[in-house]
Amino acid sequence: MPTFVAEVKDSKGNLVKEKVAATSQEQARMILQNQYSSVGEIKSVGLNLDLASLTEKMTSVGVKDKSVFSRQFSVMVNAGVAMVRCLGILTDQCTNPKLKKALTGISADVQQGVSLSESMRKYPECFDKLYVSMVEAGEVGGVLDQVLDRLAVLLENMQRLNNQVKSAMAYPMAVGSLAVIVFFAMTIFLIPIFAGIFKDLGTTLPLLTQIMLILSNLFIPDANDWWFWPGFIGTIVGLSTAYKLYYKTPAGHLQIDGFFLKAPLIGDLNQKNAVARFCRIFGTLTRSGVPILNCMDIVRDVAGNKVIEDAIERSKREIQQGGMISLALEREGVFPPLAIQMMSIGEETGELDTMMMKVADFYEDEVEQAVKALTSVIEPLMMVGVAGIVGVILLSMYLPMFAVFDELG
Repeated sequence: MPTFVAEVKDSKGNLVKEKVAATSQEQARMILQNQYSSVGEIKSVGLNLDLASLTEKMTSVGVKDKSVFSRQFSVMVNAGVAMVRCLGILTDQCTNPKLKKALTGISADVQQGVSLSESMRKYPECFDKLYVSMVEAGEVGGVLDQVLDRLAVLLENMQRLNNQVKSAMAYPMAVGSLAVIVFFAMTIFLIPIFAGIFKDLGTTLPLLTQIMLILSNLFIPDANDWWFWPGFIGTIVGLSTAYKLYYKTPAGHLQIDGFFLKAPLIGDLNQKNAVARFCRIFGTLTRSGVPILNCMDIVRDVAGNKVIEDAIERSKREIQQGGMISLALEREGVFPPLAIQMMSIGEETGELDTMMMKVADFYEDEVEQAVKALTSVIEPLMMVGVAGIVGVILLSMYLPMFAVFDELG
């Protein structure tokens, strides 16, 4: 955290220099004014400020950071500890520079009479709209400790679900990277050696070997083929840039996200993940006392898929006119019929939040099973792919041997 120094008057009227850690000069002045009768010009200690700013920019506030903070905050509030003291304790033990800075500012605001949710709203990089809305509902309803506990559970579930999806992708990416490395290594180093030997023997190289040799020559170009690698890298960069620019357009964003919901193997997983996220967040928000329309705004913003975002927005407009959530979502056709039916039952019985949480539990289990199924399908496919790459390269090296043996025979 940045450090500031100022000349202050102590209780005996003596001028002394005092250092204080704060997020800004204004906060440093406020802290010193609470301790001393007079505070002079405040200056920053440049090195500490630069290092703190650099460290803060390089860090981010993750789900785990917010989950731990919410859990600890909930326990202390439930135990009757004053909010200002809770924030002070949490600030002192926080190890994330960005979150520590935000908590310092929030603590100062709360001391000045600003509500906790309003102060958190100033730090969107640490506390998103979902978090602030739930805290605000907890403050209004007088159940802040319960809301913070629900937030901790929600964040932990979201983190667990994300980790499951990431784990499904980790193995294919690792094996795919290995396959690429093996292909380049064997093409660049082995094939030219064998090709040179067979060429010295005067053997006509088979077509497959000639193709692999052409690839090898491309990967190790001579002075006349210097353009290959710049062209190859430029093509990759160009395609990547074109994809990003197209994804930023409304039509491209909608088309690509729609593809990810219908793509083979991963489409079903993405849809179930979206349903679980929607129901978990919606159920937690309504249980915490957040109004339905505000809930729709929040789950729309954290949906993570443009197709689902648009469906939620259209459903919200129908709900504003008195429609039911389940019917509005059913017309959009993005959620499975089972989820829609369970939502409808929840609305009919007046226990929508409970039913949403049950739907979330069900589809989180479905995601876990889908991840296992996806892994079981991808593993043999990747192994066959690697074996095929290695087999083609080895075959291109051994075919000339058979030609030599035929000539000797």
